[in-house]
Parts: sequence; structure tokens; C-alpha cells
Amino acid sequence: MTTNAPLFDRLGGREPLLKLLRHFYADVRQHQVLGPIFNARIKDWPHHIEKIGDFWSTVCGGPATYNGRMGARHVPLGLKEEHFQAWLGLWEHNCRVWLAPDFAEGMITLAHQFGDRLRMITGVRPGFRPPFGLFG
Repeated sequence: MTTNAPLFDRLGGREPLLKLLRHFYADVRQHQVLGPIFNARIKDWPHHIEKIGDFWSTVCGGPATYNGRMGARHVPLGLKEEHFQAWLGLWEHNCRVWLAPDFAEGMITLAHQFGDRLRMITGVRPGFRPPFGLFG
């Protein structure tokens, strides 16, 4: 496989991507900060992982099968920087455990770009944490 091939192909296609997502979301579901948000909204985890697999497939140069409204779905969640930091931390950990180093770094870079875009959509300022009690 040449290095010019899309990241999706270099990862080995959809199955390695779904394996990563299954492990990642197992951690998310148990996470103190993220778990309550995801568990309150997602009832069919296999379906969610397949849909997110479509998203990541599209993002990393595989088949463009995702047709959801990623940004709009996150707006009503009341996300804060702590949610982004927790999500990215779990993503980085899982990428480094389940993927080869150069693939992991590629997926981590994409996740940070995705996080920056989602912060803009949801109005979260990166790194901003209000003083204790200021905004509840």
C-alpha cells in the first residue's frame, strides 16, 4: 500500500475502523463525564457505531457513505471544553492502543480537526474554562 493511498485504505478498510470505534465507545460509555451524555441519547449502540463508522470512513478517504448532520446533532448537548478534552483524550488513547503509530497519529490529527470544527459549531472556546461557579 503506497503512502499516497487514503488513510482509510492504509488502515485496512472498514473492519479495523469499526474495531477502533467499538473499543473507543466502550470507554466512552463508562466515562464519568462523557458516559451520561452518550448513554442518555444512544439506545442502539451497534447502529450508532455503524453510523459513526460511515462518518470516519468518509473523513479518512474511504467510501463517502455518511449523510448525517454531525454538527447540528451536537448543538443542543450543552458541550463544554471538558467534554472535548475527555473525548479527545479517550480517542488518542484508543488510537495509540489499537492502531499502528503512523495510522494512530493520522486519526488523532483528524479528530483534533473535527473537534475544532465542532467547537466552532457549538460555540465552545478551546481551552476556556470559566472560573468556578461563574456559569454554573
